[in-house]
Amino acid sequence: MQNINSGPIPASTDTVPVISVATDTLSYLALGDSYTIGQSVTASESFPYQLAAVLPGFKVTEPTIIARTGWITDQLIDAIKNSTINDKTYDFVTLLIGVNDQYGGYSKDNYRIKFAAVLNTAIKFAKGNKKHVFVLSIPDYGVTPFANGNDALIGPDIDKFNAINLDESKKAGVIYVDITGISKQAAFDLSLLANDRLHPSAKMYNQWVLKLIPEILAQFKK
Repeated sequence: MQNINSGPIPASTDTVPVISVATDTLSYLALGDSYTIGQSVTASESFPYQLAAVLPGFKVTEPTIIARTGWITDQLIDAIKNSTINDKTYDFVTLLIGVNDQYGGYSKDNYRIKFAAVLNTAIKFAKGNKKHVFVLSIPDYGVTPFANGNDALIGPDIDKFNAINLDESKKAGVIYVDITGISKQAAFDLSLLANDRLHPSAKMYNQWVLKLIPEILAQFKK
């Protein structure tokens, strides 16, 4: 599934300094699930669109997004195979997948195998440049009202899935960005959550973007 939406980009809640006039254009592919499409916020408030709007010194084309709420890693792999982008490449790629593997009680061994597979695919989309693939850790939804106080069970299980995607990311040599700590702040600040009290708000996505920006700029600096 290729999901491309356009619309006005909301003002960032934090100020990102523009380091130079945008002289280079970058293409961007975002792979994932509800956290990538921005479930319960507008498309322009999702982290891929916010990132594309504020990356200092670069003009980022409208993100190409392959993601859907509820997808496990296997479904993301199938969607990529059935998409129209398999003959295309991108300047950089983000990958965030695994929360539904955890939520659905799927095998961690299967997650490792399938995560490694989709990560290799992401590297191919990034023109084979491992340093242009940015993996985001799985947020901890256990702190949200949706979890009904089960964080003592959910949080540690999310950590195990994140240990897997971190390990595979290190093996592959891609860039890993830990946003799980940010997600945990929703336990004390409900403004970080969307109206569904489960998924991130534009405010939380903005904080993810602020962690992504220096990692991306470090790889594209002249």
